[in-house]
Amino acid sequence: MKPESLMMTYGYNPEWSEGAIKTPIYQTSTFVFKTAEEGKRFFAMAYGKMERPLDEPMGLIYSRINNPNLQILEERLALYEGTDDAAVFESGMSGISTVMLSFLRPGDVLIFSNPTYGGTHHFIRHVLTDFGIEVYAFNSSVNVDEMRLELSEKGLLDRVRMIYIETPANPTNELIDIAPWAKFRDELKSKGNEIKLVVDNTYMGPLWQKPMELGADLVCYSATKFLNGHSDLIAGVVCGEKQSMIPVKTMRTFIGNMAGPHTSWLLTRSVETLKLRMDRQGANAQKIVEWLLQHPAISRVYYPGLASQGADQVEIFKRQCTHPGAMISFDVKGGEKSAFAVLNALKLIKLAVSLGSNESLAQHPYSMTHADVPDDVKESLNLTDAMIRLSVGIEDSEDIISDLKQALNSIS
Repeated sequence: MKPESLMMTYGYNPEWSEGAIKTPIYQTSTFVFKTAEEGKRFFAMAYGKMERPLDEPMGLIYSRINNPNLQILEERLALYEGTDDAAVFESGMSGISTVMLSFLRPGDVLIFSNPTYGGTHHFIRHVLTDFGIEVYAFNSSVNVDEMRLELSEKGLLDRVRMIYIETPANPTNELIDIAPWAKFRDELKSKGNEIKLVVDNTYMGPLWQKPMELGADLVCYSATKFLNGHSDLIAGVVCGEKQSMIPVKTMRTFIGNMAGPHTSWLLTRSVETLKLRMDRQGANAQKIVEWLLQHPAISRVYYPGLASQGADQVEIFKRQCTHPGAMISFDVKGGEKSAFAVLNALKLIKLAVSLGSNESLAQHPYSMTHADVPDDVKESLNLTDAMIRLSVGIEDSEDIISDLKQALNSIS
């Protein structure tokens, strides 16, 4: 069966909960063992002292380690992503930072794509560097050969421990070609490097891009966004194969930043409708892009697959994505003043950060989500003060376009 069919029932048996068709909220801190021997066995599996049989569920111990709501959700998300395992966190940044702390140590080198989400950029530039981790950024125009040469000249090639890619990039929709970086990872591993390729797939979700199939070791999501879609929780997800996930889940256990039962229950509800919502959002976005391209007040539209993104970008899109997504950025003629006027005039579309929700959201990345990124870096990446980022919701597409039209007319 397809994942969207299994999201209703996978990993849950109604007999466990008095026949309840939906998973109840298991709002408890601890669980009772049937025997002392069972408790010993559960702890041995939890701490990796013995292998858990494939046909045996993880024994319940304590909600910092596992909880039925968390476990059922993780099984469903792993199914959607096509991976061995998934880990759910209290936020997207919680998941990303845990992944980095799981594999990076002082003296290691992290290379990462630019631009990236403002919170990720800050953590890399201002937290990891304080721990003695060296970081190097690259954008979509930098190829593997250039990065190899730069790192080799500095004597850093054998210290690379992680390649972190956000694609499409927030907010420019620039695509990074995953496959060549996976080959670079394999090249370094063949020389003895312990290295992970991590991809933030928040913009595309598990529907429109499959990083694991392109060679990623781990895939990260802000589950607050499309995976949830209802603007009523904060969560993050990391998916991957077993050997990559063990250190992540171990680190999560001792940091204690796993999602709680209620958040897990809400997110389990949301993934049932993930495909329906994203299909509608994607269809709406394509209609809106066609309209924006014709508007005289718009100087540029940033959207995967558009010719204006560049021939190389179009080729990556064709190889890597099955749909251009539901995130649109566009530059308004007149710079920040005009962008603010448009944002202030919106009625149906809400002026708010975040993305992937049922409701359409618009914001000003230059001064809001990416405020911490240096201005010269933003401008070198085409992240201008004229840019508006639009997260397309599930409203009627004509109503969204009508709202954009009246807002843009205020500056025309």
